[in-house]
Amino acid sequence: MRKAWLVGGAVGGCGAGFVGLLVVGTFVASSSISGGASAAVGLAAGAVPAAYAPLVERFGNSCSAISEPLLAAQLYQESGWNPTARSPANAFGMAQFLMSTWAAHGVDGDGDGDRDIFDPADAIASAAAYDCELAKNVSHVPGDVTANMLAAYNAGTYAVIKNNGVPPYKETQNYVERITTLAKSFAKPVGRVAPTAQAAGAINFAQGKLGLPYLWGGNGTAEQGGRFDCSGLTQAAYRSVGVELPRVANDQYNAGPHPSRNELLPGDLVFFSNDLNDSRAIHHVGIYVGGGYMIDAPHTGAKIRFDKIDSPDYFGATRVTQAGAASLPTDLPASA
Repeated sequence: MRKAWLVGGAVGGCGAGFVGLLVVGTFVASSSISGGASAAVGLAAGAVPAAYAPLVERFGNSCSAISEPLLAAQLYQESGWNPTARSPANAFGMAQFLMSTWAAHGVDGDGDGDRDIFDPADAIASAAAYDCELAKNVSHVPGDVTANMLAAYNAGTYAVIKNNGVPPYKETQNYVERITTLAKSFAKPVGRVAPTAQAAGAINFAQGKLGLPYLWGGNGTAEQGGRFDCSGLTQAAYRSVGVELPRVANDQYNAGPHPSRNELLPGDLVFFSNDLNDSRAIHHVGIYVGGGYMIDAPHTGAKIRFDKIDSPDYFGATRVTQAGAASLPTDLPASA
């Protein structure tokens, strides 16, 4: 839902020429951008919920096999930051430990004298400690130590040792790829973030929806008159170019790396949050078209239109990538 600072009908009435000029102008201004992001250093601002960011920063460098973004990605993949998560396999807490594994490897992360599987401080500290223990156990195995560590987390140490690296199990290979890819969405980019090939197509789709009335929960179906809400529009726009995003805006934020405000390119998703320190508090998303404007589905009673992005609740942006979108979890466990 958008707030009262939205631009009115004069902007919303602009036609194809307006967005075309914005896109061309922004790409010309950004023509010096080349290559992808460098290795991650620290967390992207607000990517980890504010309540948990200090814990991830504290324990995310416990050994060389892990980093703050990697630990964040692992916790998000396991539970979506849900401290009371419980899976059908009876794994519990934010780090999704089995009780038997917790009994052997759980640690008292906050020093309060107990090891509580549902306490985020204990769960995050334990996930990092267990990662480091696994990394040590497979340190003699050929290949990348972080990939082998993640494989051991998923399939067990013996499977990694037996196979001289990541075992040929589809689930485990997918787990390793998802976590290492997802880590990029939690990382603070060191350099410029590379443009993506799908951006122009996503904008073209969104531009074709200008003027349609907003519909809460709208996915653009015939039964809904082709109408959308904010994240329904962005999901459909990227689906039109073969990229499958989650349905909810705060999950779409993790679909790629995060360019800064002065590095935005057309096609980037731009987000707005009730808490500028917490991506889980994101309440709105639009598609950037250049010149400080986005196409968005604002709120009930409004139409899909152009709006300015600069506002007090502007949170940040995501440059959607195919791999980033594919890495997002789709089957997070329920609360215990």
